[in-house]
Amino acid sequence: MVQRRTGDDVPDLAATWAPEAGVAAAVLLVGAYEAATTSVYAGERPELAGAALLTALAVLLCRRAPSASLAIAWLLAGMHLLWGVQPMFVELSLVAVMFGTARWGRVPTVLAGGLSVPLVVVVGVAVLVGQGYDTFAVSPIGQRISDLYYASSTGGVATGLVAAGTVLAAPWLAGLTVRFALRARDSQASQTIAEEETAAAVRATEQAREIARLRDEQARLARDVHDVVGHSLAVILAQAESAQYLPADDPARLKQTMATIASSARSSLQDVRQVLSASGTPATTRPLDTLVDGVRAGGHEVVLRELGTVRPLPPELEVTAYRVLQEMLTNAVKHGRRDEPVFVERHWPEDSLSDELRIEVRNVAASGGDAAGQGLDGMRQRLAAVGGRLDVRRREEDAGTTFTATAWLPLGPR
Repeated sequence: MVQRRTGDDVPDLAATWAPEAGVAAAVLLVGAYEAATTSVYAGERPELAGAALLTALAVLLCRRAPSASLAIAWLLAGMHLLWGVQPMFVELSLVAVMFGTARWGRVPTVLAGGLSVPLVVVVGVAVLVGQGYDTFAVSPIGQRISDLYYASSTGGVATGLVAAGTVLAAPWLAGLTVRFALRARDSQASQTIAEEETAAAVRATEQAREIARLRDEQARLARDVHDVVGHSLAVILAQAESAQYLPADDPARLKQTMATIASSARSSLQDVRQVLSASGTPATTRPLDTLVDGVRAGGHEVVLRELGTVRPLPPELEVTAYRVLQEMLTNAVKHGRRDEPVFVERHWPEDSLSDELRIEVRNVAASGGDAAGQGLDGMRQRLAAVGGRLDVRRREEDAGTTFTATAWLPLGPR
């Protein structure tokens, strides 16, 4: 697909080529004047004009196409060496070509520019030998410069050639110096930008970690509040429902039930306050059996079995065991049958080869209910955080659908 140049591109293009174009135009004017005023045969004047034109073209391309510019300079050298075209002093402007090859050329062009310095001296010797020592004294400009040169104490062919080599080598070395200086500056700027980007990435990573930490904290608080409030409300609801079936002539039992409801509510409120406190540490001072006692107080039959040797739990595992059992009992109360017992088993490791505490809750689901409950994801996350796991199974029996939730908590070595 061909892209058309828009009107907006023309000013940019002109501004890009403006410096070289101005210098090339000045070189062309000087070269035209020198070609017009040189004392030569009429047939040689177009050759000089062509040399002036090639010199201006080489200067024009020294920045945008340094390799092409150097090739044009060598074409001029070939014209002088092979065709006998007289050198022109305007060709001294080719120092811009030497600078351009070192400053903007690729590595081969830079090397070719450097090798051109001694080769120009060789070509100069060949031209002088072939055309004589008065080669440059053919125009008013050349005659004036030649007179000034030979009037100085440094006049001489060898000295002139060395001076010419120096004139060409100096801009090449200057271009090389500018090239490496700008490259070092760009490298420093790139390093600064990279360091800034790295610092920004570190800040973004830290911010993302902080956001993730806050979200994890929020999720943990949500799970804790869900467990505390869900369990307490389920127990309170069970106690309130059982109070409806108490005999009207037994106010003592009714008062005891209401006292149990109030105690469950206070306990729940205390747990919620501790969960939402600055420390965020849930209540773990009450033993696991208090959860079973609360469910029993609500009118549910709970069969508790404790197997193995009881060990003291680290705080983190104590929290996890408490919350997992709390959620298991909540599901059993909410979704289980009231006329069927809830079986709770805690199996502690009996020897050093076993390092897991197994907590199992089994109950019969109410008609149309799902005894597995809705807090399974929260329990799995809690257990996974300490290296534990959860398994929930459903089995059809004569009494109905039985759900068994089993949690394993790693205890570590004794």
